[in-house]
Amino acid sequence: MLNAEKVEQFRTLGYLALPHFFTTREVAALQAEIARFQREGRLRNVATDGDGKTHSTSRANLQLIPLFDKSTLLRALPFEERVTQAVGQLIGEPFILHLDQMFLKPARQGTGTSWHQDNAYFKIADTLKGTAMWIAAHDATLANGTLSVIPGSFKEEYFHGRDPDSDHHIRCYPPEERALPIELAAGGVVFFCYGTAHCTGANNTDRQRAGIAFHFLRTDHIPEVARFQRTHLSGPEATGGEKEYGTKVAGTWEREVEQVLAQV
Repeated sequence: MLNAEKVEQFRTLGYLALPHFFTTREVAALQAEIARFQREGRLRNVATDGDGKTHSTSRANLQLIPLFDKSTLLRALPFEERVTQAVGQLIGEPFILHLDQMFLKPARQGTGTSWHQDNAYFKIADTLKGTAMWIAAHDATLANGTLSVIPGSFKEEYFHGRDPDSDHHIRCYPPEERALPIELAAGGVVFFCYGTAHCTGANNTDRQRAGIAFHFLRTDHIPEVARFQRTHLSGPEATGGEKEYGTKVAGTWEREVEQVLAQV
């Protein structure tokens, strides 16, 4: 359970970093799934050569979206009690899983995701009622382009236009002098609300780095969004995944971790 100080930080600054949220074994399972996605050729390069169209051959920002239909491990993750407790404390209950995705920055040629506010896509009335949970699947540092946020920016709205360095993203130009890079060991997470401006940087190291993101939305804001997932994780409509996936998913996280590691 999060203490009152951590919840207040999220509500005041729009973000909360929690180191060591996932264990070493859980991180190993996440990394094994990422490696499988790579072997299967599932990741797509969304980086372009500055025109928003021509895919780059020298820079790479590899995206996979969604995740729930490609990995039973990642399907189970948002049902894990640590996750649902934290999300419920931060945005209130009941809530849904709204979106899941991952980005991988290859060694040396990995490029970042430009500054943006998630609410420029989602457009909910109260941006504190939606949060992303960004997981550092590998150690995330300044050198390999870790996540940066602008504290308090959820109280502001920035103009967004097409990102010329991506084939489908939008971007904004917030006051970067207020930017806060968040360095985390693998397994750490950052929660940031839908209005918090954030970005990732280039990976200039010899090792790849991936971030996995789950987005959660309080149920009373569902009518404000027209797309993406609607997996009920708490409240009267929550069935532990049976309604959405046809099987009980809640409570399977530890089993899924063991099954993935057994195959490595």
